[in-house]
Order: sequence, then C-alpha cells, then structure tokens
Amino acid sequence: MGRKGIVMDSAALMNRLQFALTIIYHYIFPQITMGLTLLILLLKTKVLLTSDETANRAVRFWANILGVTFAMGVVTGIPMEFQFGTNWSRFSAFAGGVIGQTLAMEGMFAFFLESAFIYLLLYGEKRLGRFGHWMASLLVFIGSWLSGYFIVCTNAWMQHPVAYRITADHKIALTSLSGLLNNPWAIIQYFHVVIGTVITGSFLMACLASYYLLRDRHEDVARKSLALSVVVGFIASCAAAMPTGTGPDLFDVGLILSIILNHRVDIWNC
Repeated sequence: MGRKGIVMDSAALMNRLQFALTIIYHYIFPQITMGLTLLILLLKTKVLLTSDETANRAVRFWANILGVTFAMGVVTGIPMEFQFGTNWSRFSAFAGGVIGQTLAMEGMFAFFLESAFIYLLLYGEKRLGRFGHWMASLLVFIGSWLSGYFIVCTNAWMQHPVAYRITADHKIALTSLSGLLNNPWAIIQYFHVVIGTVITGSFLMACLASYYLLRDRHEDVARKSLALSVVVGFIASCAAAMPTGTGPDLFDVGLILSIILNHRVDIWNC
C-alpha cells in the first residue's frame, strides 16, 4: 500500500509505470532526430548556396549521428506501439477509431518518407548531386516534423477531444479528419514540442562540437557546427520563453473522462 491508499501492485499502476518508462526513454531520440534534421537542412542549404565544403563535411558527420538516433527511435518506439494493445487495450478499443487515424498516418506517411530519404541522405550524395542531396535533407526534415505533428495530434485529442461522436455500442468514432488535424490544442502543443526539439538538437551539436574543439580534432567542422548550433539554440531558447497562449476554451482535459463516465466505459481494468 502506498501513500494516500494507492495500491502499488494494481494492474493499472504497473501499466502506467511500464508505459512511462518506455516513452521516457523513447522520447529522447525523436527529440534529437527532429532537432538535427533542421540543423542538417540549414548546413546543407549553405552548401547549396555557397559550395562550402566544410559545411558539407559537417553534414556528413551529423547525418551519421542522425542515422543512429533515428534507428534508436524506431527500436524504442516499437514496444510503445504494442503497449497500446497490451497495456491499454480497452482504451484502444474505445477510442481507436480516432487515435488510430493519426497513429496510422504517422506510420504510413511521415515515417516512410523519413526512413526512405534518410538512406539517400546517408549514402546517396554522389548519385543525387548537390541539389538532389539537399532535397533529401529537406524531405527527411519534413518527414520527421510531420511525424511529430501526427503524434502530437493524437495526444492533443486525448487532452481536448474534437470531431468525434459516440456510437450506439459506446465507442468513439471520428466525424472529421480535418477537425482532428486542426485541433487548436494540437497547434499549441506542436509549437511547444518543436521548439524543444530544436533546443535539444542544438545543445547536442554544440556539446559535441565543443568537445572536438577542446581535443583539437576536426576543428573546421567543429567551429562550423558550434557557430550554427549556438545561434539556432539561442533563438529556440528565446522562443521557448514566450507564452504560446491557451485560452479558457482549451482547458477541457476532463472532457474525455466525462465521456467515459457518462457512457460507462471501463477502460482502465485491462
């Protein structure tokens, strides 16, 4: 028995703890991936416009780091997807008609776009040429940030449900895909998330670049990376300090709970 009468060996609590540990570890890698894709795109744009070979070597280095973080994100994300069924099977059955839409779109559209072109970013520079390689970096950036938006839309609906109806068998059905994707809570959350990813990617780049400078290794690439990451990280940090705005109409976190209670849906006893 825990504090305030919480049963520490309850199935719901164990499911929450397991899912929390999985998502905390997984979340590190998408954060880094989304931040690095922007920085790599900026470096590659400089290469395209100025033929800066130092920036191009920096792209090759950071693309390898991106490949590792992307792979780790995939490996740690797969168990999390399964846990929707193993840990929250009744919630998935109840709300799967809505949350399944954005999760499927993330996998079918954004993930495959990102995974296809990250290969070309890593290994296709000679065949694609300068502009083609820049396009690969752009599409990897779009894929990673689009993936983040679909996931945020899923979470935003759980905080502020929109575009749904309750069916005769007491399940939630989607009434408008555009309503789901344009959820005002999702837009606010997304700006918060992407600013965090840029800060994370910038600090990682600045950290590794500083390490190489201190070790007197790859100094030209390290200076180029440090200069970019410090500027981008500073801008993102200032943006993070700015209020995104919410509005009283968006504080409907309890709405999904009221739906569940009103329709007597037991989603917690797995």
